Amino acid sequence: MAAFESALKLLNDPLNQIGLASAAVLILLIAVFVASFGKLKVSLSFGETFYSYSRFIYGCFLKPHTGDASGNQQDALESFYKAQASVYDATRQRLLHGREDMLGLVAAQLKYRRETGVLVRKPVWVDIGGGTGYNVEAMSQFLDVPTFFKSVYVVDFSPSLCKVAIDRFERLGWKNVKVLCQDARSFRLEDHEESESGRNSPTTTTQTKHGLQEGSTSSGADVITMSYSLSMIPEFYPVIDSITSFLAPTGIIGVADFYVQSRADYQSRNYTGGDTDRHCNWGSRVFWRGWFDIDRVSLEAARRDYLEYKFGTIISVNARNHFCGVRIPYYIWIGCPKETGSSGTKLAELDAAATESPYLSALDLQRKSLEEARKSTSVDIHSKAYESAIVNLAASLPLPASWYQSHHWRIYYDNSLPKHKQFNSEYIYAFTWEDARADARILKIQEDDVILAVTSAGDNALSYALQQPKRIHAVDLNPAQNHLLELKIAAFTTLGYSDIWKLFGEGRHEQFRSLLVEKLSPHMSSLAFQFWLHNGERTFVRRGLYYTGGSRHALNLVKWLFRLLGLTREVERLCAARTLNEQREIWQKSIRRVLLSRILSWTIVGNERWLWKALGVPPAQREMIEHDYLRQSGISENSESEILPTAQRGIRSGRAIWEYLVNTLDPLVNTTLVSDDNHYYLLCLQGCYSRRCHPDYLTPKAHTKLSRPNAFDGLRIHTDEMNEVIARMTPSTLTIAVLMDSMDWMDPKSLAAEEQIQKLHRALKVGGRVLIRSSGLSPWYVKKFEEGGFVAKRVAARFPGSCIDRVNMYASTWLFTKVPEVSREMPEVPMVDSHGSLEELDI
Repeated sequence: MAAFESALKLLNDPLNQIGLASAAVLILLIAVFVASFGKLKVSLSFGETFYSYSRFIYGCFLKPHTGDASGNQQDALESFYKAQASVYDATRQRLLHGREDMLGLVAAQLKYRRETGVLVRKPVWVDIGGGTGYNVEAMSQFLDVPTFFKSVYVVDFSPSLCKVAIDRFERLGWKNVKVLCQDARSFRLEDHEESESGRNSPTTTTQTKHGLQEGSTSSGADVITMSYSLSMIPEFYPVIDSITSFLAPTGIIGVADFYVQSRADYQSRNYTGGDTDRHCNWGSRVFWRGWFDIDRVSLEAARRDYLEYKFGTIISVNARNHFCGVRIPYYIWIGCPKETGSSGTKLAELDAAATESPYLSALDLQRKSLEEARKSTSVDIHSKAYESAIVNLAASLPLPASWYQSHHWRIYYDNSLPKHKQFNSEYIYAFTWEDARADARILKIQEDDVILAVTSAGDNALSYALQQPKRIHAVDLNPAQNHLLELKIAAFTTLGYSDIWKLFGEGRHEQFRSLLVEKLSPHMSSLAFQFWLHNGERTFVRRGLYYTGGSRHALNLVKWLFRLLGLTREVERLCAARTLNEQREIWQKSIRRVLLSRILSWTIVGNERWLWKALGVPPAQREMIEHDYLRQSGISENSESEILPTAQRGIRSGRAIWEYLVNTLDPLVNTTLVSDDNHYYLLCLQGCYSRRCHPDYLTPKAHTKLSRPNAFDGLRIHTDEMNEVIARMTPSTLTIAVLMDSMDWMDPKSLAAEEQIQKLHRALKVGGRVLIRSSGLSPWYVKKFEEGGFVAKRVAARFPGSCIDRVNMYASTWLFTKVPEVSREMPEVPMVDSHGSLEELDI
């Protein structure tokens, strides 16, 4: 008892309490660290693991640092690393995230540049702050380091880490790797590397324009990497400046490091490559700066900011390392010399392709300075991308990241604007609902056509690309819809057919992340890459592509209902039916009573919010459906409004939607075989396509055509309102505009329709056509088109029992043709109704 009382007295002593708490925290830290590193790639025994992390914890948190007294950076580094150099690699695999991704992105850029002839020699790689040489060995996952690189230089200021690196490469037998223990500020590539021009030409060339040293005989490094080293360099400005002195004009830089930053620092910059997850809250900024400062790791934002200022951004990624229950911010950045692609000629050429300006005018810019180009009146219309580039060049800033991409499919847009943020980084449509075969039959696309179309999920843009028109302008205000199209284009550019089928046929690919980093990344914009890095695994590994986006709500509801009612097997039978009779029988006996349930339509499908979120049906379009329902029922809208109280008007909406669905699905089941020739509904029922039934762009033949070099050179992807894009088109250049059902979304009481029609009339050539689908049989804007200089023709109309195409979702299809000015007073051309079967339409 006395011993117990004595122990209690000891515990009441504050000093003893602090000691016990510290011991408990230390034991907890050791346990958490060991548990966190339990899945290391390096196979360690328990004893080795305990020893490694004991050394790590001692070196980082307990060992007194002795290098500060001398004021020498090398002494300070050695004081920190000497005690843990031998276990450095084993204890950093979970802490230093992003290194392999950075190397994979760099390797992908190098492969693409070699394939396209940009890289004509064996590259030279300089790894600054390379430490133990881990990065160089890790690069062997992506490239054969001894044969791919001419020379590799690992530069580090810590003798202990350099010793580990030297031993590593002696063990590997890699003769082209050299370890240099020196200050990165004093490293000069010409001291170690012979000049390519010196060997192959009688004279050497001074290239100060691209940042090479005055009188340098080196052609420069093709690759420079810094992996968690920039944050440990006290005087980082001269190091970043020195990189510009030995980076080749076509070289690339890869950086991975810790960071913290506030939105206020970067929100006005348009050259950072996107800001997804870049902002760190106040608590995170304060904590991580203080925590890492203990080990001389500096997280001030100026390091990354200066890097982005001195170079052009190709890809930028912000992420969090979930480590020991906390989230450590880190970034991956791939860059290049900021002069690349900034010549007046190249800017004007790309601008001309975005606005359909005659390139003859753009060529004139070769003879003018950038200031003269900005003031020139020879090119009256410019894209927003061009205007942003001119502003940046005038301020000596890098161009927006879109200018440094390998391809110029994606036109620059300001992703910080509220009009883009409203979509919350989610696309609505994972697949397109417009029948591409019907479009081909109506439009008859020719090789000199310039097409403007709504992006949606990008399926129809790919179908148009199969016809090889001169240009395709895909437009969508939702950035995520364009990210999806970009992914598809990048995939066709670099992947084989089997991967294409897994991604977009099955909607799943277990290796999506590695494909994205190692193959797709050189063909994507920074913003699209960020989007798919954050969302790709959820989309293609866990859910499946076609169960994502706003349209997933409809598919999930149908799937849930079938499962609840025990109809899953019936759906499988319908998707496998080989004849129309078999299909009709399954439909009538089981599935129809669920999908066309009046209760379902009146309570769920007729709900305004659900229509918008799941099916992308806005209120204005729903009102068109209700208007046609009332007219066909012989009820005027005014009388109906008087009869029904406000609380019961939802029932009327449900009835209208039910009738609309009946007129959509019943004729479709009777005339098209879902398993063989209607991939639109096959996808909705089973969540993926089949080898027998899929879009035309997913055939092996289409893959051969779309995977050819330069297959998408005529594609431009605009992230903006349709009116904004049309307004910047050179007059009389478009030949086709495919607006889907976008005009159904407009408010009849506003002037939006008139404004768009005027801009379309200005941008289209005489004889140019506008294709529109509508949920109404006679939409209100037809008259606006006729008043605006177009001839209106209804090329298809859906009445009860008829089917206008394989989707049959719209009530009518319209073609508006621009007529010469002299014809604008001509009598109205009678509308032509076509409301028969698919065979009658010859689609």
